Amino acid sequence: MLVLAIDTALAACSAAVFDTVHGRVVAGESLPMLRGHAEALVPLLARIMQHAKLKFADIDRVAVTTGPGSFTGLRVGISAARGIALAAKKPALGVSTLSAYAAAHLAEDASVQVVAAIDARHEHVYLQVFGPGGRIVVAPRLAHLSEAVKAAYGAPSRLVGSAAQSVADSLPKNAPVPLRIDARDAPAIEWVARLGALAPEAQAPPKPEYLRAPDAQPQNAARLPRR
Repeated sequence: MLVLAIDTALAACSAAVFDTVHGRVVAGESLPMLRGHAEALVPLLARIMQHAKLKFADIDRVAVTTGPGSFTGLRVGISAARGIALAAKKPALGVSTLSAYAAAHLAEDASVQVVAAIDARHEHVYLQVFGPGGRIVVAPRLAHLSEAVKAAYGAPSRLVGSAAQSVADSLPKNAPVPLRIDARDAPAIEWVARLGALAPEAQAPPKPEYLRAPDAQPQNAARLPRR
């Protein structure tokens, strides 16, 4: 199976073609960025498809991160994934950003807890905790940083996600040292593809998982009355 993976949820614009038969990335690219995903994504996709010597019709499915993450970034990636899938007549599947962060660590050793935390600003994080075997201990949610710290303090943990270092820095002095801190700004695109390959087609089409209300709210007080 050939999976085209797209991630624009956080601080990178990434895409890759992953070959599940041979277990390798055929072509991929990741550009660090906080803004500008919409302008960068289409040229990036063109480059990796050219490098892979493939057409979009050759892809078996499209995987895209659905959040949590930047409201604008999520819309860019999901719109592109759904558009490509529609044109190529292939399924598009969504992948949780938190799961993509944790996947590599669970694949390496599923016996140790993984605390995935993404910076949500103002002392809050998007949090998900995976226990031994990958079971969900804490479902994806917007949480205060202290909740992530409590989860990491309660059991030997690997901390992953853009807020991983913040969680580690907030641990009490007598807390066990985290077994690993992976504080990269965006998940590895290969694992977005791998999870997308495993996702059931019933999950299509992908939809954003914001986990919080938008910061910008309608200005109802200034709305003019209808006639």
